[in-house]
Amino acid sequence: MKVSDVATPDTNQDVSGKTPLRPLDIVSRGWSWLFLIILIIFFSITGQGFLNLFNFQTIGADMSLVLIMALGETFVILSGGIDLSVGFVMGLASVAAALVMSSLGSSAPLFVVVLAGLGAGLGVGLIPGLINGLIISRLRVPPFIVTLGMYGIARGAGFILSGGQPVSIQTNSIGQLGNGYLLYLLPDGRYSFFRLPSNLDGVRPSQIVQLLPLPLIFLVVVTLICAWLLSQTRFGRHTYAVGGSEEASRRAGIPVVRHTILIYMLSALLASLAGVLYTLRFSNGAADVGDPLLLTSIAAVIIGGASLFGGEGTILGTVIGALIISIIQNGLIFLSINPFWQFIAVGAVIILAVLVDQAKKKLV
Repeated sequence: MKVSDVATPDTNQDVSGKTPLRPLDIVSRGWSWLFLIILIIFFSITGQGFLNLFNFQTIGADMSLVLIMALGETFVILSGGIDLSVGFVMGLASVAAALVMSSLGSSAPLFVVVLAGLGAGLGVGLIPGLINGLIISRLRVPPFIVTLGMYGIARGAGFILSGGQPVSIQTNSIGQLGNGYLLYLLPDGRYSFFRLPSNLDGVRPSQIVQLLPLPLIFLVVVTLICAWLLSQTRFGRHTYAVGGSEEASRRAGIPVVRHTILIYMLSALLASLAGVLYTLRFSNGAADVGDPLLLTSIAAVIIGGASLFGGEGTILGTVIGALIISIIQNGLIFLSINPFWQFIAVGAVIILAVLVDQAKKKLV
């Protein structure tokens, strides 16, 4: 037997045959978790009142709109695309939902009003997603161009539908539902689900303990569904495959055209859900409500470790990215810092995320 016939052992592998993680590998993969913990510790020390249950519930409820949009953007970016239209798709859906809810008013039960608004918002919002998917997959137009064009179309449609003004809903129950909590605890031992007890004589608002905002519960449900869809289904595996190599996916028998259409429809669906949730929380719909959230939702995906070239990323990473952004925004408010610094801070974190991603690739 020749010496060359004997396999040379890999000194970087352990006895199990797996390559052990180096310290730099661990840091590059878990930097977002570490950064999140550092932020929480920093703002807990410097921001009086930051570290309490009410504030963390507020952070969770406030990030619900951004994270729901970011979940849809995660699927798109994993497939190697981008969706710039979700901000105004969200606004268009909120206007459609508000118009339907306002027209029904108090003439119908609350659950009928909400379901009708939800159906209208999702139905209108899915149309831009379908058009995006068809043009991108069948006509082979770059996603950036198509969704940028739909950005303008959805924007104009929203303003036309609303008459250029926010559409208000006069039914008080809508706002109470969108800003409610699952559980209310009173100092005398009483408790109530979904709404405050009717008799509050002698009870100050500060004495009422409110637990689990309804928007946060809705967000958790949507996030778990998306995580299951991405990690446990054929749809999720195909999304990673298309993002890794579209040509290889075709050769493997994956219906790339149909899958691309479904991805952009899913992105529009989640943006529409965010629009309906906005309507429930603020009792109105406006065409431009999602515009400031567009870049923030994309930033959450990038900070969470997804690659803009596709094929790499997780739902958990997007959640961490959205948490980092929300905690930065909330913490700067507690420090009484000019809110315009939020944009600078988030931008710096995005650049940091890209630098870490580049460093991680060099370590491989």
